[in-house]
Amino acid sequence: MTSFSLDLRLLSSFLAVVEEGHFGRAAARLFLSPPAVTAHVQRLENDLGVLLLHRNPVAPTPAGERLAGHARTLLAASAAALDDMTELVHDTRRARPLRVGIMGHGSAELTPAAINAYRRARPEAPVDIRNLDFTEHASALVEDRVDVAFVRPAPDDDRVTADLLTTEQRIVAVPARSALADAHATGATVADVADLPFVRVPGHTPRPFTQYLYFDDAGRRRGPDSAVTPQEVLTSVVTGRAAGSGLKSFARYYAWPGVVFVPVVDAPWESSYLAVRATDTNPEVRIFRALTVALARGAGGAGLTVR
Repeated sequence: MTSFSLDLRLLSSFLAVVEEGHFGRAAARLFLSPPAVTAHVQRLENDLGVLLLHRNPVAPTPAGERLAGHARTLLAASAAALDDMTELVHDTRRARPLRVGIMGHGSAELTPAAINAYRRARPEAPVDIRNLDFTEHASALVEDRVDVAFVRPAPDDDRVTADLLTTEQRIVAVPARSALADAHATGATVADVADLPFVRVPGHTPRPFTQYLYFDDAGRRRGPDSAVTPQEVLTSVVTGRAAGSGLKSFARYYAWPGVVFVPVVDAPWESSYLAVRATDTNPEVRIFRALTVALARGAGGAGLTVR
């Protein structure tokens, strides 16, 4: 294969055919003629020296599947770059920091990776990191206190949209002297944890988060302690007053002496998300979102599955 530069027009036509599964529908979507789209795909195949699409029926080859992932990332980055330059030309006001909200440990290792990738891509753009508590699941975005937020689970609010990032097994945090602590190697069931004295959360905590915290209300008991941060949860756990729940990666970030993390083997796995305001047109938000989603897909497909 000789050296050449990827033409975004060719990638756009190729990706449209992959997503539509049909040359004609792809052409209509791009406002091009079917022969033009066919020629674009053929040229891309000739340049790369590999078959990208089966023709009958239309379906990507293994090489085409691989290129489609790169094409999505490149086209998203190109669109974000154009938006960024448009903003630069038409808005000479001093840039406001991109405010990144993080609930707990966010999306595990993906959170710092995304922030560092954004800082490398936009070294001149300031970043402001803000910690979010359990009650700010969606309100920090809706009230314009952050621009992007690493949260779990997905907010149930039409004013917010969210991209899936990681998917993990559920765990409970219990005192080391708890009878359930002995199950840290074999795991427990939802029925086993239903009567744990879980921490209380304020009444205005969004219902999706309380359902997540209490295993969709399977956790019927509530302990005497209230908590809105992981540190408050762990303080209650280590003093033997309450139990908490989270994702498996929680144990890596909050390994407190006296706290044991027990897998809940039959609980549905839960996901973390990057949430943004649905109507936000800030190009910095688009850049951060595109980079974060590209990192998540690169790590494990539609979202990183943490074992």
